[in-house]
This record gives sequence, structure tokens and C-alpha cells, in this order.
Amino acid sequence: MQRMKKEIKTAAAPGAVGPYSQGIECTGRMAFVSGQLPIDPATGKFAGEDIVCQTEQSIKNIAEVLKAANMSLDDVVMTRVLLSDISDFKTMNEVYAKYFKGVCPARAAFQVGALPMGALVEIEAIAVRE
Repeated sequence: MQRMKKEIKTAAAPGAVGPYSQGIECTGRMAFVSGQLPIDPATGKFAGEDIVCQTEQSIKNIAEVLKAANMSLDDVVMTRVLLSDISDFKTMNEVYAKYFKGVCPARAAFQVGALPMGALVEIEAIAVRE
């Protein structure tokens, strides 16, 4: 019997910093991407200190995890954006709009008390392949 879930793992995105996977592929059609911090996998550090750089890196990390599952940002149907400060919402949204066009994914965005390592943003995604 084939397993319904398979770990998605890539060195092109930051590794998990706890007991979770970068992503899970389910039934060969769905991928669940864990929340991606704005860590540049080449340096292990944040891509920058502002919301623009951090949002871009978080989305790039999602794209790399999806690539490891033979998917892309075009396959994303749902995202969840966690912000350390909701006043960054407008700027985050402008960056986000560069990566998601046409029929955009459903999304929730909200402020949280704090994010790991002092990040300004963390984004998770669900993708479905046709």
C-alpha cells in the first residue's frame, strides 16, 4: 500500500528547526508547506531586517519547497501569513502581490505575539496539483 503522505525536503529552503517537516505531499496531489521564516538557506540568517526583504524570502522559501514536490506558486490554493506587527500588512501585501497573480490563493493574515527568531513574517501554504 502506498503511503498517503510523503515528506518534502530540500536544501534550497531552510531546514526545519524543530520536530516538523518543511512540507508534506499528500496523495501525490496536495502539498502542505510549513510556515517559512525569512531565512536565506545559503547564510542561515534573515534575508534582511525589513518586511519587504523578509516577505520576499519567505515566499521564495515556499517556492523552493513546492519545487521539491514538482509544484509551483501557481498551485497554491491557501496561505496563512503571520505578522509580528499588523501595521506591516500593507507593505507585505504589496510584496505578496508580486508573487501571486491571477486567481490568488485564499488567505488569512494576522498579527501574532512573536515569531521564532524575532522574524517579522512567517508564511505557510497549501498547494494542489491538477
